[in-house]
Amino acid sequence: MKTIAFKMKLKSGYEQEYKKRHDEIWPELATLLHAAGISDYSIFLDEETNVLFAIQKVTDNNTVNDLPNHPIMKKWWDYMCDIMEVNPDNSPIALSLKEVFYMK
Repeated sequence: MKTIAFKMKLKSGYEQEYKKRHDEIWPELATLLHAAGISDYSIFLDEETNVLFAIQKVTDNNTVNDLPNHPIMKKWWDYMCDIMEVNPDNSPIALSLKEVFYMK
Protein backbone atom coordinates (compact mmCIF):
# COMPACT_ATOMS: atom_id res chain seq x y z
CA MET A 1 0.00 0.00 0.00
CA LYS A 2 1.18 3.51 -0.74
CA THR A 3 0.01 7.00 0.18
CA ILE A 4 -0.81 9.55 -2.50
CA ALA A 5 -1.28 13.27 -1.90
CA PHE A 6 -2.49 15.95 -4.29
CA LYS A 7 -4.00 19.40 -4.27
CA MET A 8 -7.00 20.94 -6.00
CA LYS A 9 -8.59 24.39 -5.96
CA LEU A 10 -12.03 25.30 -4.65
CA LYS A 11 -13.79 28.37 -6.02
CA SER A 12 -14.25 31.12 -3.45
CA GLY A 13 -17.49 31.07 -1.49
CA TYR A 14 -18.19 27.35 -1.97
CA GLU A 15 -16.60 25.95 1.19
CA GLN A 16 -19.91 24.94 2.79
CA GLU A 17 -21.29 23.48 -0.44
CA TYR A 18 -18.14 21.44 -1.03
CA LYS A 19 -18.36 19.98 2.46
CA LYS A 20 -22.10 19.29 2.08
CA ARG A 21 -21.61 17.43 -1.20
CA HIS A 22 -18.88 15.28 0.30
CA ASP A 23 -20.87 14.64 3.48
CA GLU A 24 -23.54 13.26 1.12
CA ILE A 25 -21.16 11.32 -1.15
CA TRP A 26 -23.04 8.95 -3.41
CA PRO A 27 -22.84 5.35 -2.16
CA GLU A 28 -22.07 4.12 -5.68
CA LEU A 29 -19.10 6.52 -5.88
CA ALA A 30 -17.75 5.39 -2.51
CA THR A 31 -18.10 1.77 -3.65
CA LEU A 32 -16.27 2.56 -6.90
CA LEU A 33 -13.38 4.27 -5.07
CA HIS A 34 -13.01 1.35 -2.67
CA ALA A 35 -13.13 -1.14 -5.55
CA ALA A 36 -10.34 0.82 -7.27
CA GLY A 37 -8.14 0.27 -4.21
CA ILE A 38 -8.58 3.63 -2.45
CA SER A 39 -8.91 3.83 1.34
CA ASP A 40 -8.25 6.30 4.14
CA TYR A 41 -9.16 9.19 1.84
CA SER A 42 -9.12 12.65 3.45
CA ILE A 43 -9.44 16.14 1.98
CA PHE A 44 -8.36 19.23 3.90
CA LEU A 45 -9.14 22.86 3.06
CA ASP A 46 -6.70 25.74 3.46
CA GLU A 47 -9.25 28.49 4.12
CA GLU A 48 -6.78 31.28 3.29
CA THR A 49 -6.12 30.04 -0.26
CA ASN A 50 -9.09 27.70 -0.99
CA VAL A 51 -6.58 25.00 -1.82
CA LEU A 52 -7.81 21.47 -1.11
CA PHE A 53 -5.19 18.95 0.05
CA ALA A 54 -6.14 15.32 -0.53
CA ILE A 55 -4.47 12.25 0.94
CA GLN A 56 -5.40 8.67 0.15
CA LYS A 57 -3.98 5.23 0.51
CA VAL A 58 -4.03 2.97 -2.52
CA THR A 59 -3.37 -0.73 -2.80
CA ASP A 60 -0.40 -1.92 -4.84
CA ASN A 61 -2.76 -3.47 -7.40
CA ASN A 62 -5.09 -0.45 -7.61
CA THR A 63 -7.10 0.55 -10.68
CA VAL A 64 -7.13 4.29 -9.98
CA ASN A 65 -6.01 5.08 -13.53
CA ASP A 66 -9.24 3.53 -14.84
CA LEU A 67 -11.51 5.82 -12.79
CA PRO A 68 -11.68 8.65 -15.38
CA ASN A 69 -13.38 6.22 -17.79
CA HIS A 70 -16.13 5.22 -15.37
CA PRO A 71 -19.59 6.84 -15.82
CA ILE A 72 -20.06 7.40 -12.05
CA MET A 73 -16.74 9.27 -11.86
CA LYS A 74 -17.67 11.45 -14.85
CA LYS A 75 -21.08 12.14 -13.31
CA TRP A 76 -19.40 13.23 -10.02
CA TRP A 77 -17.03 15.54 -11.89
CA ASP A 78 -19.98 17.11 -13.72
CA TYR A 79 -21.71 17.58 -10.35
CA MET A 80 -18.64 19.26 -8.81
CA CYS A 81 -17.43 21.38 -11.76
CA ASP A 82 -19.38 24.49 -10.74
CA ILE A 83 -17.48 24.87 -7.46
CA MET A 84 -13.92 23.77 -8.37
CA GLU A 85 -11.25 24.61 -10.90
CA VAL A 86 -11.54 21.89 -13.53
CA ASN A 87 -10.09 20.59 -16.79
CA PRO A 88 -12.11 20.65 -20.06
CA ASP A 89 -13.57 17.19 -19.21
CA ASN A 90 -14.73 18.56 -15.80
CA SER A 91 -12.15 16.51 -13.89
CA PRO A 92 -10.63 18.57 -11.08
CA ILE A 93 -7.29 20.16 -11.78
CA ALA A 94 -5.17 18.06 -9.45
CA LEU A 95 -1.45 18.47 -8.85
CA SER A 96 0.49 15.63 -7.25
CA LEU A 97 2.42 16.41 -4.10
CA LYS A 98 5.82 14.95 -3.29
CA GLU A 99 6.28 13.37 0.11
CA VAL A 100 9.24 14.97 1.89
CA PHE A 101 8.72 13.62 5.40
CA TYR A 102 6.99 10.65 7.01
CA MET A 103 6.91 9.64 10.67
CA LYS A 104 5.37 6.40 11.81
